[in-house]
Amino acid sequence: MADGPGARQARIGPNALIQLAPILDATHGVAARRALFLENGVLDVPDGSSMIDEGPVAAIHQAMRARFPDTARPMARAAGLAVGDYILTHRIPRPAQAVLRALPAPWAARVLSRAILSHAWTFCGSGRVTAEAGPPTVFEIHDNPFVRGETSDRPLCHWHAAVFERLFSSLVHRRAQACETRCGAQGAAACRFEINWR
Repeated sequence: MADGPGARQARIGPNALIQLAPILDATHGVAARRALFLENGVLDVPDGSSMIDEGPVAAIHQAMRARFPDTARPMARAAGLAVGDYILTHRIPRPAQAVLRALPAPWAARVLSRAILSHAWTFCGSGRVTAEAGPPTVFEIHDNPFVRGETSDRPLCHWHAAVFERLFSSLVHRRAQACETRCGAQGAAACRFEINWR
């Protein structure tokens, strides 16, 4: 990663916007995406060279849900899957991926979970992530900036769920699926994601 844990406070990985931008462009048009970004303090798509301020990122994801309620969920999921693909291509060495795929799924899940926790600041910013071994493997994001201050009667964190699902289905078990079972926007203490492959 470009920055270390010392740069953690209120920063997040740029792929939270880089992978979302082309999906917004394709679904609603470049002009609509540019307007959404500008209204939330982002002049252009990040170049990926460094971590970025979590505030505008969270604001864009929340504004997307408000402005495009019918397409926000599939767009967030597609962007999350794309982030997972980016991590697999650029962040996890091929030999390490081969080792994970050769391990029994519960062991691979433990190893992958530890790796995700060590880089959690790149996708949760000022939030705090915990994990429990499975199956199901459980991740919880406490004070998730992506839904901070938002209210909903259903889970909203489709982007995070998709990132987890892509990594686990690629490296742990091909049938792995991630589901957000509780969300901070619903008033839960944390956004809870359960990943199961049984």
